[in-house]
Amino acid sequence: MNSQTAQLDDLRLVALPSAIKCTELFVRFSLTEWSLRELYDEAADVARQLVGAVVERTDKSSPGFVTVRLRLSGNCLVVEVEDDQLDHIHDEAPVIEGRPTGAVPLDGRGKLVWCEVPLPDGVTAAQVRLPRRDERRAQVVPEPAPGDEKATPDPGVVDRILVSLQNREW
Repeated sequence: MNSQTAQLDDLRLVALPSAIKCTELFVRFSLTEWSLRELYDEAADVARQLVGAVVERTDKSSPGFVTVRLRLSGNCLVVEVEDDQLDHIHDEAPVIEGRPTGAVPLDGRGKLVWCEVPLPDGVTAAQVRLPRRDERRAQVVPEPAPGDEKATPDPGVVDRILVSLQNREW
């Protein structure tokens, strides 16, 4: 594992079955932001397997937490999953076919499991185009002048939005 990280994103979830789908959405969102859509399927599959292994051995009556972390490092995307299951601290990392994985116990806090997914040919972490995050300026909404009518949304626009939302498959 290359220790120089160019970008990092993480998400903390309750270790229940819903965490697997949330993990997939998180991976897809992060890779979209990093312009690495070609890694969607592979990275989402790796993350699902790692989180699924934690969820599988979680006591559903008192689930702990799982943190999913994506790191761009060297020539790969590192998918890391950190859990707080002390009784599984020395378990091996799940085997993910064709991918290097590892597990490291965390001092009394659980375990960190990782898997490397290579970046596309010729791309390094330093070359990945990262999103620009400018400071948000507070939007100033002008005060209505005395005697002005209160602005309301156009009912036709609202109807079109509602119809569009009803027709959409979630």
